[in-house]
Amino acid sequence: MSMSGWAINIDKGNISSAALVDENLPAPAEGQVLARLDSFAMTANNVTYAAFGQPAGLFGNDKGYWDFFSPGDGAGRLPVWGFATITASSCPDVAEGAVFYGYFPLASHVLLTPGKASPAGFTDQSPHRLDMPPVYNQYVALAGLDGYSEELRDWFPVFRPLYLTGWLIADQLEDEGDFGALQVVTSGASSKTAIGFAHSMRARSGSKPEMIGLSSSAGQAFLDGHGLYDRVIGYDAIASLDPARPTAFVDIAGNPQVVAELAEHFGENLTMRLVVGKAHWDASDEAGRHTGGTGFFAPGRVQKRIGDWGPAGFAERMGAAWGSFMADAQGMFHIEKSSGQDAALASYRDAVAGKLNPAAGLVVELSEA
Repeated sequence: MSMSGWAINIDKGNISSAALVDENLPAPAEGQVLARLDSFAMTANNVTYAAFGQPAGLFGNDKGYWDFFSPGDGAGRLPVWGFATITASSCPDVAEGAVFYGYFPLASHVLLTPGKASPAGFTDQSPHRLDMPPVYNQYVALAGLDGYSEELRDWFPVFRPLYLTGWLIADQLEDEGDFGALQVVTSGASSKTAIGFAHSMRARSGSKPEMIGLSSSAGQAFLDGHGLYDRVIGYDAIASLDPARPTAFVDIAGNPQVVAELAEHFGENLTMRLVVGKAHWDASDEAGRHTGGTGFFAPGRVQKRIGDWGPAGFAERMGAAWGSFMADAQGMFHIEKSSGQDAALASYRDAVAGKLNPAAGLVVELSEA
């Protein structure tokens, strides 16, 4: 007897169009497990996944974010970070009832093919994921999740992947001498990734560039009380910045109009545009003024630093930074919860529409049915 589940299908050509669909759940074949999504976070970063769903060269192959989980019918299936329970297992190394943190589709269930299994977790060896970045294919058991506690459970899917990205951006800037900049301008400054970056920059010792956040009025109101940036200004105040100061641009919003304005304002003094995200996915570039930059890809940076420091050294540095951030984040943010598959669809629509509360981490909990 087949069981039914649900999924959210997204139009790859128009990511604002999404629909809830029913789907039959396959039984796991030998070596596979069926995982039920228990809870997940929705952030602006998920919009970036959708906006970069088509191949864009990020993975060094002809794949994009849609290729992780999308069905073969042409619909897009959004990746999300969350927790899932194994409900059926044909893999002797992964028990039914085990809970894992990792990268899942926006759907009730997913089939995975565990490999390299240990008490700490496993790596998905599904054939279509073998040439994808390893960091996305790792599923971590609660016992292997560094810094985990039940009290912090909801904070992991909201912040762990985004803080890691922000920390790695700050690491690259320090490693590259801040690209010769005296100030760093960050778009999408109230996003979780940007906040992780700003927090990591603030924690740096020694000399460092001035940090300037670009944000909407709602984002400004939130950021003004936390001192993460030296200054926070609106997008309409770019002209107030000193064009003579060497400036690096960490672009998390991905708005081509903002890119063009900064390029024209700073000219040769814009020492770097580091392209991180596409939160402003629907911003037009009718004038064709979009200025290129250097893409930032967190999994690639992870692999570099593991090569530099070794796995244990990387984990030690990351764990210390994460602990420091969590101590501060719980005083800056609160967790907002909703539940059910309709709430899952609503959370995606709100993210695409830019309606997420910058002061909150949104977690959607799902029933066991």
